[in-house]
Amino acid sequence: MTEYDYWKIFPRMPKKVTIGDITVRDGFQHLEQFISTRAKTFYAEELIFAGCRNIEVTNLGNPYLMPQFSDAEEVLAHLRSDRFKNRCAKKGINYDDLCITAVTIREGAVDRAIRLKEKGVGPDRCLMMVSTEEEHHFANSGTTLPEYWKEAEHCIKKCTDAGLKMCGTVSTIWGSPIAGATELQDAVDFTKRWLEIGASDIEHADHDGSASAPDVYRYFSMILDQIPDTSLHIAHFHETKRVSSASILATLQAGIAHFEATLGGMGGQPANFLDDCPVPGTGEYYYEDPRYVGLTCLEDMLVQIDEMGIEHGYDVDRVLWLGRQMERTVGKRLRSEAAINGRTLKGGHPKFARPGLKKLKEKIGEKPDQSFPKEWDPTPVLPEQYRP
Repeated sequence: MTEYDYWKIFPRMPKKVTIGDITVRDGFQHLEQFISTRAKTFYAEELIFAGCRNIEVTNLGNPYLMPQFSDAEEVLAHLRSDRFKNRCAKKGINYDDLCITAVTIREGAVDRAIRLKEKGVGPDRCLMMVSTEEEHHFANSGTTLPEYWKEAEHCIKKCTDAGLKMCGTVSTIWGSPIAGATELQDAVDFTKRWLEIGASDIEHADHDGSASAPDVYRYFSMILDQIPDTSLHIAHFHETKRVSSASILATLQAGIAHFEATLGGMGGQPANFLDDCPVPGTGEYYYEDPRYVGLTCLEDMLVQIDEMGIEHGYDVDRVLWLGRQMERTVGKRLRSEAAINGRTLKGGHPKFARPGLKKLKEKIGEKPDQSFPKEWDPTPVLPEQYRP
């Protein structure tokens, strides 16, 4: 007989997960409108109050290239303020449980993170990024892969000395938007390299929605077979074909317990136009239609994981409310279905019931819980030709 217990079929699948939020950084970097500092700090605060403990809030690179983050220091200073710490304490949140991340693709940004830490407003964790496909890597960083690895090794040593963690991102695992197909083993080897040079954890990234569920399961199984400590691994999926929920499920089945997402599924390549002016960003977009670019929706992922009975630590209804507010902030419909349609309620939606069922059953002599004609045998009999 078939085994019906999902956790016996997939024994590595976690019963508790960590979901980090990267809305205020990755979600906003793709927008062609400046999001105010007040809005950034509002969403960062509210996501933390709703249960987020790992949050990525800015990019410390050159603001000339990405002016969306010209207020990086202000955002970080707000999250380091006594006012915010006191608000956390009043809500029963241990401030020391928070991990605040800033993206630092190049050494100049790492140096900036260290200076901010010395001022008391720096991040807890930085992030550098390699792509297994060198054309994509060059588009993001402007360096060759060997050049970048040397820079990353040097930067990790700087961060370690300064008391900062460094996350190493491996991108284009399942394919590159520039050069196409990639090899999964390359990403496994890149992961080992990050850990070899001192990275604290690894973000495994599908940056253009190339991933398919079977290859996601295969890759993360390969990762955990060779690097079994699940605390080292974070899954990061983009949504371009409406299939990332399948990738999330495959990732869970493989045994990964840490994910990232954004409100409304926002995010993608840094904008090359902001408000009324072209800006450098990372150059020309490598997609045709920005409506179909973004990350996994936090709202939808939470509902999916919550309804599987997996512990996650969030107030789901609060996050759904935040998703609806975000649509007002950006002035357009975003990609979350759960933010609009809500959760699947175990008690149903009685307000949609048609009147008269109870009276009809009484009128024709049926019991309230009766589902079949009373003259039928109470036990269904399957015709022999359909039996196992």
